[in-house]
Amino acid sequence: MTESPPAVDVPRDVIKLRYPLRNFFEALRGTGSVRIVAMGSSSTAGREDVVPYPSRLEMCLRQNYDAHLPKVRVDVLNRGKGGEEAPKELDRFDADIFADKPSVVLWQVGTNAIFRKNEFVFEKVVEKIAEGVRLLSEHPMDVVLIDPQYVTAMLRDDKAELSEKMVSEIRKIAEAAKVNVFQRWALMRHWHVNNDVSFEQMLDPSDPDKLHQGDWSTLQVSKALCRAITDATLAASWLPAEWQS
Repeated sequence: MTESPPAVDVPRDVIKLRYPLRNFFEALRGTGSVRIVAMGSSSTAGREDVVPYPSRLEMCLRQNYDAHLPKVRVDVLNRGKGGEEAPKELDRFDADIFADKPSVVLWQVGTNAIFRKNEFVFEKVVEKIAEGVRLLSEHPMDVVLIDPQYVTAMLRDDKAELSEKMVSEIRKIAEAAKVNVFQRWALMRHWHVNNDVSFEQMLDPSDPDKLHQGDWSTLQVSKALCRAITDATLAASWLPAEWQS
């Protein structure tokens, strides 16, 4: 018998984006493609048979808006590259973000600096994240940082403390720049601690590193992110509350 998927809740205080998505809202008032760029590493790019979150998010947002706003189409452009971290990702900003003129950029960052900590200098990565946020903030787009995933590989050995430090640093950078953070770490931790979801249930079973999210957790995170974006758009808009996911 196939095991039933875990039952989880999604606390609004965990997923809530602090700032309204004003650029996204304005784009929805127009016509044509409303672009969201998803920048990041393997959590963004996708792995094996797990459909990556940008594709799932696009579907969710289109389900939200297509019927009500027929003149626009939400496109989520996947600009993930497995194994990359902030220093290399900044080199791709011009070609992979700014050239597309998105109304929102989602930047999933910080994981590889912990998982492959011997290859990175923590402080340098934090500096590059702050630099990247400054660059993004110079353009007319809403910025949402996505912090690391709460999984076995990020908690092994001495990585747990460093992971918490990265989550804290990302939050500090976002607060200083007045941009949003989608708290993936806190959300997945809530599922593990409060909903008794095991790491095995959240992980891709084909991943020996125990780093990558599986199909179920990727879907749940995507749905939670969709709700966060919808709520933050409503906070900037005249859109009726019943359009929430």
